[in-house]
Amino acid sequence: MGQKVHPSGFRLAVIEPWRSRWYANKKNFGRLLVEDHRIRQYIYKEFRSAGVPRIEIERTGEAVNIIVHTARPGVLVGRKGVRVDQLKKSLQDITGMVCHLTVREIKRPELESTLVAEVVAEALEKRMAFRRAMKKAIQTTMQAGAKGVKVEVNGRVGGSEMSRQAKEREGQVPLSTLRANVDYGTAEARTTWGVIGVKVWIYKGDLEPGEKIDWRGQGEGNRPRGRRQPADRRTQS
Repeated sequence: MGQKVHPSGFRLAVIEPWRSRWYANKKNFGRLLVEDHRIRQYIYKEFRSAGVPRIEIERTGEAVNIIVHTARPGVLVGRKGVRVDQLKKSLQDITGMVCHLTVREIKRPELESTLVAEVVAEALEKRMAFRRAMKKAIQTTMQAGAKGVKVEVNGRVGGSEMSRQAKEREGQVPLSTLRANVDYGTAEARTTWGVIGVKVWIYKGDLEPGEKIDWRGQGEGNRPRGRRQPADRRTQS
């Protein structure tokens, strides 16, 4: 019987880097882990319309470096940087430390699984037929250069009496191949029938031995540039 494994966790430290990069002793580890979670939840909640699929956190001494990847940097930064300054202040209140914020634009959001899932969820909230919403998202992603896409929705899709699952797929999505660059993201659609979960897998191609995903080199959503990095023990939240 097959077992389901989280695509990102399965590839962590093999081809996918950690999203939180810091070291801590046993005394402070739990506190910093919860703090990272609070930082991410705050940004996701306050800037939901900015299209933020990923947040990286680095800690050095008395400072916290936060890297926010967004499809709409103008929404996050605001006029003359007002909103980003307010965000910095709020994050400093959460952490009690100096926060350095970096905003990185995602130029091809069609290849970001979390953003694609949010598009499908938004279409479901607007009462679009779920099959049409799924197929439209797959078509857009494949046209952007993906090698394979899989979309799955769970819940009372189409207003059915009982919860059910619907899937659409195009191309290859090798979930068990470690070198396969598979981006996985989720979203929730809050409809009049209840909450519908959306999952998206996007296959972007295989990496060469020793390569790792470099988010700094994948701003345009193409195949990421590989960097040889030693696998080390770090923490992700």
